[in-house]
Amino acid sequence: MHSSIRHSRALAVASLVLAATAAQAQTPDPSVAPVRGQVLDATSNSPVPGAVVRWLSNPAGAATTDTQGAFSLVRPAGTDNRLIINFLGYLADTVRAEGTRYLRVPLRRSAELGEVKVEARALAYSGLTPTNTQVITSRDLTKSACCNLAESFETNASVEVSTTDAASGAKQIQLLGLDGAYTLLTLENLPALRGLATPYRLGYLAGPWIEGIDIIKGMGSVVNGYESIAGQVNIHLKDPEKTDRLHFNAYVNDMGKFDLNLNLAHRLTPKLSTALLLHTDHLGGRLDRNDDGFLDLPRATQFNAFNKWKYNSGDGIVLEAGLGALRETRQGGQLGFRENKPGPYYGITQETNRFTGYAKASYAWAGRPYQSLGLLLSGTDHDFTSRYGRRDYDGNQRTGLATLLFQSIIGTTAHTYRTGLSFQYDDYREAYNPSTTSTALLARNRREQVPGAFGEYTYQNASNLTVVGGLRLDRHNLYGWLLTPRLNVKYDPAKNTVLRFAAGKGLRVANPLAENSGMFVSSRDFVISPDLQPEKAWSVGGSATQYFNAFGRQGTLVADYYHTEFQNQVVVDSYTAPDRLLIGNLAPDGRSYSRSFLAEVQVEPVKGLEAKAAYKYLDVQTTYGGELLPRVLVPRHRLFLNLAYATAFDKWRADLTVQGYGQRPLAPEPGTAEQGPVFSPRYALLNTQITRAFKRWEVYAGVENLTNYRQRNPIQGAAAPFGPTFDAAMVWGPVYGRMSYLGMRFTLP
Repeated sequence: MHSSIRHSRALAVASLVLAATAAQAQTPDPSVAPVRGQVLDATSNSPVPGAVVRWLSNPAGAATTDTQGAFSLVRPAGTDNRLIINFLGYLADTVRAEGTRYLRVPLRRSAELGEVKVEARALAYSGLTPTNTQVITSRDLTKSACCNLAESFETNASVEVSTTDAASGAKQIQLLGLDGAYTLLTLENLPALRGLATPYRLGYLAGPWIEGIDIIKGMGSVVNGYESIAGQVNIHLKDPEKTDRLHFNAYVNDMGKFDLNLNLAHRLTPKLSTALLLHTDHLGGRLDRNDDGFLDLPRATQFNAFNKWKYNSGDGIVLEAGLGALRETRQGGQLGFRENKPGPYYGITQETNRFTGYAKASYAWAGRPYQSLGLLLSGTDHDFTSRYGRRDYDGNQRTGLATLLFQSIIGTTAHTYRTGLSFQYDDYREAYNPSTTSTALLARNRREQVPGAFGEYTYQNASNLTVVGGLRLDRHNLYGWLLTPRLNVKYDPAKNTVLRFAAGKGLRVANPLAENSGMFVSSRDFVISPDLQPEKAWSVGGSATQYFNAFGRQGTLVADYYHTEFQNQVVVDSYTAPDRLLIGNLAPDGRSYSRSFLAEVQVEPVKGLEAKAAYKYLDVQTTYGGELLPRVLVPRHRLFLNLAYATAFDKWRADLTVQGYGQRPLAPEPGTAEQGPVFSPRYALLNTQITRAFKRWEVYAGVENLTNYRQRNPIQGAAAPFGPTFDAAMVWGPVYGRMSYLGMRFTLP
């Protein structure tokens, strides 16, 4: 190991890898590869996104810096070696690119424009990354209430958010037609909110904490582990170095729920900064709009805090640390239920305590910005108790992750590689009792210890081709060797055309109780196979992105298709026996697959009006009881439209989102002899919001489900919740109808 470090040195941890990748390097022959670099603010040393970089003698050859301030510019034959860098609010600079392919350019602010703030609107689909990546910016997050992560995808066509049942309030995402457990959720590119946290994890991150979200479809990098199957959702939290000194957000809706958020950031020294992110929400009312005797949403209270620290020495050393704590309580069920008063009522109670922490350290060699070394440590303790009627379900998960990551080049920066070692530790303790009067306690305990090694090679030519191949090998203490190959290819056949291909394998160990907790709110008995095996799937797909000019402005057309085929899956069968939930391995002669197609167009027909329209087709099927049937609650067709209008200087903003859902297959109701799917009706949802901005604060108001559409009888057998026909798990539409809200934001930059 020491020999390897001496020969290569290297590399940054997950979230710092992006910066290291942007910082490509020197090379003996600069004529055969593009010039790369980073544009920084000369005062704060922070990236400057949106800066224009062009050759002095060839103005047509230009590039724009990305969110990290990075750029890549092809060097045409015979071109003068001087570059001009421009950005409004900064003094233009001219630098020489002779003898180097990597530049770090500090721009000084213009005194005349010192008070001007410029915010560029980044493309939603990145044209730079080798993966099919869609970006949700902090501006996009203000288009809806966005109180938590679950509401961050309301103006996005790629990810669906669905309610797991009509009583507990749990939500989950779907990507490529697969449940959220198959999507790797990362925080700053670090695996997070996984395992037993899956059912309610979308409520554990407040929207005002989020700087941006990257949605990566298909197989991503092996650096982040082997668990990604459908894709990856990476959340960027506010950066202590760059975020506003103070941001306050308050929200209240007509159901009586309120949210309060306070972000505080302070630069203690030129090198050390910190941010404190605070959140609380509360819903105390008892609301039953459909008169079925059950609360439409559970009464809930959450306290959530996260503290980030960052040290940047300015000469290659970056240290980061963070600590988070969460406490949440929920109470749902029938209107007459009281947690401390026993009675004949059906009730749901939950209490969650969660603590997280991480530390990152990286070092980039002076004069060799392409070479760096990083260490990542993180840990989580997630503990909860819950009751669903007469069922008790308690759990604890302790997780630890250590990663050593290295990056360098082979000869020139056209050939880069990343390699490293990792160790994943998970200790799961679950206790499930199907009845408070039963002694049939099911204890599901397991301890996973997984050391692993990985390597990833990237080839990037001087113009239009990027190939990323990765391989990781892990040794699981329970399931032996796990081999994970991944491949991503990006090819630009023309200036405004980007083609991508992705293929690879993903593996994960399922948590059948936590991932199907929505089924607890029914009379179904859980029948779990004693010999569940890891889930394994191959995914192949790709995308085509075309940038074009329409109405005098740039537009984007994207089409993608992905096919995921499971070698083994933990199949949740609610078809074969309506009164039971059968959970077991995919039958040897069975199939389980997902086919996903998406076409989306984004245009700006008039200045200030952005329009997005999309169509999605999903074919998701699994073998149940020897018969190939569609996956429960996954619509085959979906339509999406978003219109966003902003006046000059963003004083007024208005947004309208329309989502149309096709028929969804439903499982037979408990207590019936029926087998095979029945289907929900088609329907559409309309959400709208209007915002008025002032110098330091904003006021916004909105309406979700404008037409007040509701699923009729979302709870079957509501009058007898302890009877054989009770089922609140087949939720395909809104439960509580129209919801209005009002909020304000106050910011000190």
